[in-house]
Amino acid sequence: MKAMSFAETGGPEVLHLVDVPQPHAGPGQIRIAVRAAGVNPVDWKIRNGSTLRTIPVPLPHIPGLEAAGVVDEVGAGVEGVSVGDEVFGAAQNASAEYAVLDEWAPKPPQLTWAQAAGLAMAVETAARGLDLLGITAGEESGAGLELGAGQESAAGSESAGTTLLVNGAAGGVGLAAVQLAQARGARVIGTASRDNQEYLRSLGAAATDYGPGLVDRVRSLAPDGVDAALAVSGAGALPDLITLTGSPDRVVSIGDVTAAEHGVRFTTGAEGRAFYSLREAATLAAAGRLTMPVARALPLAELGEAHRISEAGHVRGKLVVVLD
Repeated sequence: MKAMSFAETGGPEVLHLVDVPQPHAGPGQIRIAVRAAGVNPVDWKIRNGSTLRTIPVPLPHIPGLEAAGVVDEVGAGVEGVSVGDEVFGAAQNASAEYAVLDEWAPKPPQLTWAQAAGLAMAVETAARGLDLLGITAGEESGAGLELGAGQESAAGSESAGTTLLVNGAAGGVGLAAVQLAQARGARVIGTASRDNQEYLRSLGAAATDYGPGLVDRVRSLAPDGVDAALAVSGAGALPDLITLTGSPDRVVSIGDVTAAEHGVRFTTGAEGRAFYSLREAATLAAAGRLTMPVARALPLAELGEAHRISEAGHVRGKLVVVLD
């Protein structure tokens, strides 16, 4: 099969289109014929070698952690899915014609292949952060789903009436957090560049600039205060988020690795993943309550360009590569 791969770490130019053997679904897995694969910052961080200590990978390596496509192989012990089903989910080596999925959900017909391909990692990461903040799935979500075992947050508070600040709300994780939190009953304020603020408002969130003066701007939007904050991207905002929420315990960081210095939880997934949220997102998407804008869709052979765009930052939604 055709796949994008790199045999040495470096810039986007180390990625090449190669022929490799097809993978096969093991127990508890499915294989899909890939229609589109998502591109995430961790992909180019693995490629350039900056994560070698924390995420060592054997070389050559096919990047890509999420995809959407048509099931063509079902592993032992898997129930509820059949060859020919359209799904999206968390993948292994997704930038290829075929990929193995470890976690998946049905692709809503309301979503294009490109939109569905960019959902899994953004949704899981956002849901994990929300769960840690006590903004949990349940009847408030409208998804008709209960939390899986071990997913109830320590806070255990009801989401309805909660005001959440999402710092860095226009990227894939931020947009997933905005929409999931609203479906779970929270009021959301998102920070973004001026170009992306109107889009956030179209989703039902309040929007403002990030950067200096954040505390005053958010207080003008939420005079009754902010209950929780999710730091999705960028460094330097955590002191302001703590000021707004009143405690580092009410802040969770996804993108600021200095979190521990401020007493803030930094979630990596080591504490447990929130893949139950893929079905929550599928249900919401089917009801028109969740979408994922595609910043750009490129052919598989142009994965290097997708990495360049991702590294430059300020992308609204997700970057994906698509296959014929």
